[in-house]
Amino acid sequence: MAQLDNVIADLLAIEGASGAAIVDIDSGMALAAGGTPGFDLNVAAAGNSNVVRAKLRTIQDLELKDEVEDILITLQGQYHLINVLKGQANTGLFIYLVLNRVTANLALARHKLRAVAATVSV
Repeated sequence: MAQLDNVIADLLAIEGASGAAIVDIDSGMALAAGGTPGFDLNVAAAGNSNVVRAKLRTIQDLELKDEVEDILITLQGQYHLINVLKGQANTGLFIYLVLNRVTANLALARHKLRAVAATVSV
């Protein structure tokens, strides 16, 4: 669990980040979470697992030979980034990152998110 807490700390160090979680796609449960985005991260984790499952199901239904890298949800004051983790040890997990739309650099945040995601091993 300490390794996951370090991942959350790395995610929260991204400029503009206000919340982060590592989430199980099937259950919607957060394995680790941190930050103060102004809402319940556990509720958001569960809701966003529905988004990820729907997108994965659609890709399967369309018989696309492709994978989801990330999903961006744009709100008036925030960006919500979802990064589906790769690798056998991380199958079925995603990172959920909340960014302040005013203070975050979206391109840089996506780059840093991918770099952190590459280090995750559960």
